[in-house]
Amino acid sequence: MTITTLSSRELNQDVTRAKKATKNGPVFITDRGKPAHVLLSIEEYQRLAGNKRSLVDALSMPGLADIDVEFPRSRALPKEADFE
Repeated sequence: MTITTLSSRELNQDVTRAKKATKNGPVFITDRGKPAHVLLSIEEYQRLAGNKRSLVDALSMPGLADIDVEFPRSRALPKEADFE
């Protein structure tokens, strides 16, 4: 793995170079000589994040379809005569 370091100015002048460099490893972007950001390929980001579930998957409960739920039957509405 190769780490590439670019200043913010270099990044602005040659974005294509930075994007190509991510094929070999992370690209550190500096502001005033100090590392401020890291540019990664999407594959490397997904590998590091390790979680490829969608929001829907994350919010759903596994095995939900296998749960039997019985709801109480609603009571019949009173007849009109019951209101008098």
